[in-house]
Amino acid sequence: MSSMPQKLVSRSNYLEWLKSWREKPLIKVVAGVRRCGKSTLFKLYIDWLKENGVRPKQIIFINLEELEHEGLLDYRALYDYIKERLDKDGYTYVFIDEVQNCKDYEKAVDSLFVKDNLDLYITGSNAYLLSGELATLLTGRYVQIAMLPLSFAEYAEFKNINERDLSLAFQSYLRFGAFPAVALLDDKEDLIYSYLDGIYNSILVKDIAVRLGLTDISILSSIAKFLFSNLGSPVSVKKITDTINSAGRSISVNTVDKYLTALCDSYLFYKADRYDIRGRQHLKTQAKYYTVDSGLRQWLLASSSPDFGHVLENIVCLELLRRGAKVSIGKIAEKEVDFVAESANGLTYYQVSASVLDENTLKRELSALQRIPDHHPKLLLTLDEIPKNANYDGIRQLHIIDWLLGKDIKA
Repeated sequence: MSSMPQKLVSRSNYLEWLKSWREKPLIKVVAGVRRCGKSTLFKLYIDWLKENGVRPKQIIFINLEELEHEGLLDYRALYDYIKERLDKDGYTYVFIDEVQNCKDYEKAVDSLFVKDNLDLYITGSNAYLLSGELATLLTGRYVQIAMLPLSFAEYAEFKNINERDLSLAFQSYLRFGAFPAVALLDDKEDLIYSYLDGIYNSILVKDIAVRLGLTDISILSSIAKFLFSNLGSPVSVKKITDTINSAGRSISVNTVDKYLTALCDSYLFYKADRYDIRGRQHLKTQAKYYTVDSGLRQWLLASSSPDFGHVLENIVCLELLRRGAKVSIGKIAEKEVDFVAESANGLTYYQVSASVLDENTLKRELSALQRIPDHHPKLLLTLDEIPKNANYDGIRQLHIIDWLLGKDIKA
């Protein structure tokens, strides 16, 4: 992809997070799916450091996916390389991109962490980045932020979308997804889908198959396609197992469970558990899965009828995650609430629908929210043109695009 235009997408929220932790005695970890912008984020931050008086020799940047750093894929070589380049007169800022590519990297990270005047930043494309031995070594000594592809607000800003073209831009955002490089390709379908093909196969091969020691990824791919096809629908390990076995492949429930975990660990999918609103407890059955990028789904399924409602749900789920919420699926008696978002500000309930202009649809979407006995905020997100401050006995209706752009500060 070296021929692609080199234009950086500003990621202000993530950039401000890095600035806030500068020179704090903690390892800064940025975790997220491949190509979501982690390397670009480091470059933006390094530029800011230089603008604020940090000398180039105080900065060490290593991308462990680049061939020039192939010799650093052993933890001892990585440690020695960095140690030899530490600045003697001030802070050294060390950036290690895709650190999981280094065998036993946790040993190098742990040894670097205890050095004086060293500010350490790492990225990874797997949730197990801080599991196992590294988590034990570094408990209480790191902070982590989860990075996602572009929000619609970032996408619209980057592409300089004006107000009248927002709806059209939103359709492209749903269709082609939100990877930063995709935003550079001006809706050129052949280039975009070729790029997404590369991302998808890199995730399956590099982030999952290699880690699990798989030589055949066909079943793994089948499970991923099942999740894409059943986006936003209740899913169980048994249901997936039965579907694959009925197609003539033999697989156990335990193996499916392991592959499901790996697909989520690679940040390709996010699991939303069910939450009993009355009982105030999470349930262990019938979770839903949402994908990190709607463009990947559209490319993989080549669907002529892309289940628009669930794709909208997917966009809302990711935005809630970006805003720092823990996202669950609400259950209230026999009714379902699309999302229960739990944040530092408390709970917020969401229903998502393309349109509620039909009276029966409106009643159905409101009925679950109306049954909730508490007074936490309740929102109905749609694509309908609606009067400002539309309200149904305390349930506010908002336009999805306005909500995504942060135009309603109460949302």
